[in-house]
Amino acid sequence: MASIGTGLALTQDELDEMMTTSWNMRVATIGPGTRVNVTPLWFGWAGGAVYFYCRGQKIANLRRNPVCTVLVDRNERFAELQGAMLQGAAEVLETVDDEAADANLDVVRRQMGAKYAGGHGEPAAAAGEAPAPFAASARGRAWRWVRFTPTQVVTWDNHKIGR
Repeated sequence: MASIGTGLALTQDELDEMMTTSWNMRVATIGPGTRVNVTPLWFGWAGGAVYFYCRGQKIANLRRNPVCTVLVDRNERFAELQGAMLQGAAEVLETVDDEAADANLDVVRRQMGAKYAGGHGEPAAAAGEAPAPFAASARGRAWRWVRFTPTQVVTWDNHKIGR
């Protein structure tokens, strides 16, 4: 794992915590021509990969060119910024069979069900009840799960500046 400055990198445990508790990520894909398309999305993290469920231009872009960058960051003030920039390639899981063959997708569905319960205004799970998994699946021409596998990870934790 690369870092922006010596000693500023997140540890693997810190990265895992940020990736499983942060609500939003941004994915940058290459659109038609050389246009960059950046979109915020909900996501899951398992097996060192980022998973997201989406449609539209993102899917069209990734089918054409799987190279993309994912950014997850949190906090507003410079001294509190933490983040991870992950560069790599995405694979669109085109069918329900592709989804079933992915060893981590069920983990991600449960993780996202817990993380986003009540996020669209629906009721969250009652106390003591397990939230429903994020059960979305491939449908129509466009709605698909995407597994993004990073080949380069750059992290930072500005809390560590001056330590």
